Amino acid sequence: MTGSKNKKLLTSIVHIAVWTCFLMIPFVFQPHSRESPSPIAISNHFRAVLISSSLFLILFYYINTLFLIPQFLFSKKWIIYISSVVLLFIAFLYLPDWIASFFSDPFSESNHRYFEAEKYRKQFSDSFPPGPHRPRFGGPRKHFHFFPGSYLIFILVFAISTCISLIQQWLKIEENKKEIERDKLNTELSFLKSQINPHFFFNTLNNIYSLAVTGSEHTASAILKLSSIMRYIISDTQVDFVPLENEVTFIKNFIDLQLVRLTDKVSVNFTIEGDIDSKMIAPLIFICFVENAFKYGVSTKENSVITFQLRTSNKKIIFSSSNKIIKTENFNKEGTGIGISNVKRRLDLLYPERYNLNIFDTEDIFSVKLEISL
Repeated sequence: MTGSKNKKLLTSIVHIAVWTCFLMIPFVFQPHSRESPSPIAISNHFRAVLISSSLFLILFYYINTLFLIPQFLFSKKWIIYISSVVLLFIAFLYLPDWIASFFSDPFSESNHRYFEAEKYRKQFSDSFPPGPHRPRFGGPRKHFHFFPGSYLIFILVFAISTCISLIQQWLKIEENKKEIERDKLNTELSFLKSQINPHFFFNTLNNIYSLAVTGSEHTASAILKLSSIMRYIISDTQVDFVPLENEVTFIKNFIDLQLVRLTDKVSVNFTIEGDIDSKMIAPLIFICFVENAFKYGVSTKENSVITFQLRTSNKKIIFSSSNKIIKTENFNKEGTGIGISNVKRRLDLLYPERYNLNIFDTEDIFSVKLEISL
C-alpha cells in the first residue's frame, strides 16, 4: 500500500510540474521587437485567451485519457470517439475567446489601440511621403482572430495523450500476461509436486511394511527417517527453490531408508564435490532418478552397484546417476518415462534454457546426467 501511495504521489507531482511549465511557455517565450530587447506588450484579452486555452488543453488531456479513450477507443467505438474529439476541437476554437471576454473587453482594447494609432498618424503622417512605405493604420478591431499555432498545439496534446494511454494499456496487458503465466507456472508446479509425493510415499511405506512384517530391528529407525523426509516434503518444498544442502540431506535419508530393506549385495556410492552450502536448487528435482535407480538397479541374487554423484561450481550444479538394469519378472520401464517427463516439465518451468539433461538408456545400463546453470 505504501509503495502504491508513493507512486500516485510521484505521478501527481510530475503532472503538476509538467502542466505548470506548459502554462508558463507563452509568457517565457513572449516575442521581442527588433528595435527593443524588451518583450512586445500583449493585451489583457490576449493574455486571458492564452490562459483559458491552456486550461482547456489541460482539461482536454484528462477527458481524452480518462474518459474518451477507455470508453470509446478501447471499446472500438470509432465514430463516437472521433466525433467527440472533433467537437472538442471546435469548442477549442471558440470557447477560450468567449471565456476570456468575461475578464477583458477585446473591442475596447482594440479601439483604444486604434485611436492611439490615429493620434500618431495625425502627428507624423506629413513626415512620410506618399508611397508603398507610408504607414497604414487599420480601423477598430471587431473580433478576436485565434492564432493558427494553437491548432498544432491541440493536435500535439491529442497525440501525446493518445500515445500515453495506448502505451499504458499495452503495459497493462503485458503485465496481465505475465501474471497469468506466473499463476500457470505455480499451478503446474503444484500439480507436478502432487504427482511426485504420493508416488514417493507409496514406495516408502511399502518398504517400511516389509520391515515390520519381517520384524526388523531397523523399523523404528526407518519410521524416524520417513518422518524427517515427510517434514521436508510437506514444509520445505512449498517454495520453488530450497538450499542444496537440505536437498542432499533428503536424498541421503532416502538412500538410507532404501538400504534398510536391501541385502549386502547392493552397494550405493554417493559422492559430493564442491560447495553445497551456498547453492539453491528446485526441490525434489533429483529424487526421480534416485528412485528409478533403486527400482530397476537392485538385485537380491547378484551384486549390483548404484552410483550417484553431485558436483558444484560457481555457476553450475551437475547431478549424475548410473546403475545396471536388473530385469525381473515384473520388469516394466513405463513408470520411468512418466517420472522423467515430470522432471523435464519442471526443469522447463524453473530453468528455461538453463539446463541440459542427458539420458543414456541401453540394454544393460541406465545413466543420467543433469547439468543446471545457476
